[in-house]
Amino acid sequence: MDIFRRIRPRSARFVWSVSVGVALLYLGWTAVRLLAQPAWIGRLPLTAVELLNLGQAACGFTLLVVWAALWWRQRAKRSRPMPALRVAELYALQPGEFEEYVAAVFRRKGYRVKVTGGSGDHGVDVALQHPDGRRAIVQCKRYQNTVGEETVRELYGTLIHEEVAHAFLVTTAEISPAAREWAADKPITLIDGETLARLTAAGASGRADSRSN
Repeated sequence: MDIFRRIRPRSARFVWSVSVGVALLYLGWTAVRLLAQPAWIGRLPLTAVELLNLGQAACGFTLLVVWAALWWRQRAKRSRPMPALRVAELYALQPGEFEEYVAAVFRRKGYRVKVTGGSGDHGVDVALQHPDGRRAIVQCKRYQNTVGEETVRELYGTLIHEEVAHAFLVTTAEISPAAREWAADKPITLIDGETLARLTAAGASGRADSRSN
């Protein structure tokens, strides 16, 4: 699937971390050279100084290219067509792939997205930030059996613990009437398998931030 033909989340974070680290080192060195003007540079042969200048310029240019490529990749990720999957196809995804798929839905709705799923995620599979600054969390349940009230209660506890404005439960299964009733007056959005399939079939044009419970 095209949506998964990209750097995996941990690898992507590593690339960003390295890029930021190198950029900070470069800016730090540039500041030291301009402001402190180390005396040892003045004692270098002219050829060595020219090579140092050339290397600094090349490093700066390389950083610009890398950051431009990262920006373009992020922009292309947002515009990449969303594969429309039926409920059975959603369930057939691996857990990590399902979390990535759900994250892509929210990313296309304008959220800043961070996939956090895995061991020690404390019930938060995807962390969100709305364009207005509000934070939210997503719990992904790749289930076949109906999601009950207990799962929603646990999500509400996670919402309080994380001190966020909203929580989303996204599942491949159905959601019980009792679970929907319990969540009705709370800042929780329940998205079952059929709803998720309709959202992606419409090119993720449905309002993922509207209440479906």
